Amino acid sequence: MKVFITGANGFVGTALSAFFVRRSHEVFALVRNPSKAVRLPTGVKVIVGESTKPGKWQENLHQYDLFINLAGASIFRRWDDDYKKLLRHSRISTTRNLVEAIPAKSTLLSTSAVGYYGMKDDEELDESSESGNDFLARLAADWEAEAMKADQKVARVVITRFGVVFGRDGGALAQIAKPFKFFVGGAIGSGNQWMSWIHINDLCRAALLVAEDPQIQGPLNFCAPSPTRNRDLARQIGDILGRPSFMPAPGFMINLVLGEFGSVILKGQRVFPKKLLSHGFSFNFPDVKSALSDLLR
Repeated sequence: MKVFITGANGFVGTALSAFFVRRSHEVFALVRNPSKAVRLPTGVKVIVGESTKPGKWQENLHQYDLFINLAGASIFRRWDDDYKKLLRHSRISTTRNLVEAIPAKSTLLSTSAVGYYGMKDDEELDESSESGNDFLARLAADWEAEAMKADQKVARVVITRFGVVFGRDGGALAQIAKPFKFFVGGAIGSGNQWMSWIHINDLCRAALLVAEDPQIQGPLNFCAPSPTRNRDLARQIGDILGRPSFMPAPGFMINLVLGEFGSVILKGQRVFPKKLLSHGFSFNFPDVKSALSDLLR
């Protein structure tokens, strides 16, 4: 396959690019800044362009078979009004521009997030669950709606709702594990909140399954079948690193530092990959202990 990726030089994009290259697919990465292309794996071909703006990068999209849309500013920082506008613009505009130029009969894998469901405490959520009403949920719903417009062009559209992605070379796990290395790790807030997560290896394998199976379409939760409570995640990290895990980060401090984004960290969602499992996907890392043991040892 010829694969076109937006957001390819991010944490997930770099891993996906390398994964598809290793399987002898041609990978083309759209990057805004050529100097950052050095981060891309060997074998990835670079196309320079600004995804949030129409441009020459749209002209030759007819030559690709698979489109993976990952572009979007990181949510992992404090949100003020200007940054919330950037979160929307980076996702909605990129997706709109890609959909406008995507050829018929191609496949689009467009990223979303389990934040789509909103904060639902202990409720078990799958792809049939309703969306939430907070900022992140509305953003995810609008992002997905923009991608689904490609369905009008006979393209197959798959919405990949990512949980928190755990990997060895960046991403959320590096930030979560950092306090433990200084002997100050522990649960965040009450520790009762659920985290829906996925090992980067399973994410890449799931993307390949979806790309190759023409029967799969619509939203799929890309998360492991065993979400974990935050306090259990902290305990597992402490055990694997040989560090204490009894130094909690108070909820009021999280809210003070992260503002509105703090509520995402302190509440979370309990999400299950019902559709992936129904299509026969088998996780290499189905539980948090196996994932952390692989990534932290």
